[in-house]
Amino acid sequence: MLVKNWMTKGVVSVDPDESMQRAISLMKEHKVRMLPVMKDGDIIGIVSDTDLKRASASDATMLDVHEMLYLLSKVKIKEIMSRKPITVPEDYTVEETAELLMNKKISGVPVVNQAGAVVGIITRDDLYKVLITLSGLGKRGIQLAFCVEDRPGSIKDITDVIRTYGGRIASILSSYERAPAGSRVVYIRMYEIDRGKIDDLLADLKQCAMMLYFVDHRTNKREILSDLGA
Repeated sequence: MLVKNWMTKGVVSVDPDESMQRAISLMKEHKVRMLPVMKDGDIIGIVSDTDLKRASASDATMLDVHEMLYLLSKVKIKEIMSRKPITVPEDYTVEETAELLMNKKISGVPVVNQAGAVVGIITRDDLYKVLITLSGLGKRGIQLAFCVEDRPGSIKDITDVIRTYGGRIASILSSYERAPAGSRVVYIRMYEIDRGKIDDLLADLKQCAMMLYFVDHRTNKREILSDLGA
């Protein structure tokens, strides 16, 4: 999953000599939380809603509304922006980007192409969309977790059962974290299952692998059997 397929395109930017008031207006108009600061086609900084709130709060003590509006019109973006902005290339994966945002404690970054031009913005909200898509939540699908033997064919045993019941598999993820030695945890997202056959499906799946949990996002039916795959 590459950043270029999940980022927000059509980037709205701001000039370093623009006012705070202009940046606030742009964010409200375009419903974004950060703006690349561009000069002569190059990105030289980032201004976020947090930067604007911090600047407003620190300079607004004891000001009335008119004085506040005057302040916002006079303070320049270059005075409050974050310089040396962190960017990611458009061929970065969303997983790499999520790790970067977490480690740097930031809410988003500009995305650049091979020429260094800004082509998009990727934010935590965009990453949430990836998670929702993978979970099948939008289709009100079903999520299953298993602890399986770490051997060839162990996942196929499960998917064969699901397909026997007419299920379509949206994604399969696996991890060795929290799994006992010689095992791994597998997460399967599926949809288009006849809800009348769920109990039979679960019974058959429990025969071929250790089920950790089952969540049906359409009916809100949940069966938590172990906290191993939490």
